[in-house]
Amino acid sequence: MPTYDFTGRVAFVTGGSAGMGAATVRAFAEAGAAVAIVDLDGDTAQRHARQLNDAGHRALGIGCDVSDEQQLQNAVARTVQTFGGLDMAFNNAGIMLPPVDTAEESAEAFDTIVAVNLRGVWASMKHELAQMREQGSGAIVNCSSLGGLVGGSGRATYHATKHGVLGQTKSAALQYGPLGIRVNAVCPGTIDTPMVARMTAGGELDPEAALAAIPMGRLGRPEEIAAAVLWLASDAASYVTGVALPVDAGYTAQ
Repeated sequence: MPTYDFTGRVAFVTGGSAGMGAATVRAFAEAGAAVAIVDLDGDTAQRHARQLNDAGHRALGIGCDVSDEQQLQNAVARTVQTFGGLDMAFNNAGIMLPPVDTAEESAEAFDTIVAVNLRGVWASMKHELAQMREQGSGAIVNCSSLGGLVGGSGRATYHATKHGVLGQTKSAALQYGPLGIRVNAVCPGTIDTPMVARMTAGGELDPEAALAAIPMGRLGRPEEIAAAVLWLASDAASYVTGVALPVDAGYTAQ
């Protein structure tokens, strides 16, 4: 994995307690950044922060439901208060419910998915951008999905939210580019995370069929998503904004 020097910079990661978020938190910390670990599971976020601090890094664990704008506003404010600013963000928090016939999906399920996957990214960006605008710099990476680029039977609402994240990303990139702030998105394929493990255990994902659909023939590693996020957040991507970067082993190239 390429190395970066983020000494003196501050990163903010939602969904930071597990999977892709946790891998990105570790990568940011090992590159020298102070990191806010923001997660619905506040206890785990705080435990991870303690482990990083004990290892000589700077980390803060914050319990936060991203569907609640006030909680997100407070999380950003606490990060700035603790570390003195906000330079990079990975808006990774997201959920997926079991597949459903589109004609049978409940309004409650729709609202639940939209609240986290779309409203959560909206609220995250809103308060991150307010701070970055004041500073005159910053880089945001939103987590979409291969589901932001293609459809998926039984998951119309999930895919709608992930398409929506790309619309948010591109629009914010256009508006904030002149202010020195870059906004991009990653579109992960099927990654070996606790979420994918739960889907497999619950019969929602057939491992053999999943592998057969991936040109490179394997699941991705959380660290491979972290590598893409850090590149987009770094000065190495200083002329990159408004992109939807597939990190999917070629799935969406088919």
